[in-house]
Amino acid sequence: YLGNGPRLVITPLTDRVYVTATQALNLKMGCAPAGPAGTGKTETTKDLANALAKLIYVINCSPEMDYQGLGNIFKGVASSGAWVCFDEFNRLIPEVLSVCTVQFKAVCDGIAADAVRIRVEGDEITLDPTCGAFITMNPGYLGRSELPEGLKALFRPMTVMVPDLILICENMLMAEGFGTAKALASKFYCLYSLLKA
Repeated sequence: YLGNGPRLVITPLTDRVYVTATQALNLKMGCAPAGPAGTGKTETTKDLANALAKLIYVINCSPEMDYQGLGNIFKGVASSGAWVCFDEFNRLIPEVLSVCTVQFKAVCDGIAADAVRIRVEGDEITLDPTCGAFITMNPGYLGRSELPEGLKALFRPMTVMVPDLILICENMLMAEGFGTAKALASKFYCLYSLLKA
């Protein structure tokens, strides 16, 4: 037991992501947050799993991954009821993405049909309907593939924008007991913006 771990600051953005992700799971689909790097796509997904006491595996995708490895991941996730988050999913090569469509569709169809057992990549496995899959994407980078239409249909898309950093900073300072958190948050944001430039 790791104790009371750190949690994300709840902003209108995290709220929207939580609602969209839970809607997607309720519709027996995956969820696909997309947006620029550093907007908290993966972290928000991890925090939602944390809030619902679900085990989540984050897998950083690379062009070297093959369909057998992906199939094994889907088998494990579907039978254990864990969640999986494929980070930078569009880095996978198109051939692997098209096979992934068939693998994840088998899981989605099984959940929708209330099946006890499903067949993935030729193996029959027990299905835990509380499993979930998330894919995060950074659009517009070199070496990124466009997702096949069949795969897009299995994931609920969601656009994640840059979060309100002043609000997050203010909440973190308040949590540590600072009385003038609002003024300090603006100063910190200004400082970090100048350092970034």
